[in-house]
Amino acid sequence: MKAHISLLIAAALTGCAQIQALRSNDGQQSASASSGQGPAKLVDIAIPADALGARDPHLTEVLVKVGAVASKQQSARIVIAALPQDFPYLNQSVKRGIASAHSGSVQIDDVSVGSCHPYSIQVVPTE
Repeated sequence: MKAHISLLIAAALTGCAQIQALRSNDGQQSASASSGQGPAKLVDIAIPADALGARDPHLTEVLVKVGAVASKQQSARIVIAALPQDFPYLNQSVKRGIASAHSGSVQIDDVSVGSCHPYSIQVVPTE
């Protein structure tokens, strides 16, 4: 279980590093980010079912950090894919990381998936 959480944290931090990679030295978006592929994902992580089922405190920490990453954007959308019964926990954990001053610029979308599908969370900038 700790290996899953370590991978989650590494994935979240990698998502933050992608923000840097999408910007060139002069602050303009790189050609790969503006090539019509849609908005680049700032965070794109899978949520381990066992960590979600156990409401693992390390998972909660990662979810809070996802909210913090989203709130640092001018405008962002958080897409949570999970079973409907897990949305209250996931949404509450993510909202804890969103700065109150930026809560209006962050949208949370819940997407219901079946138990055979992977659970995930993504942060996408909106403009």
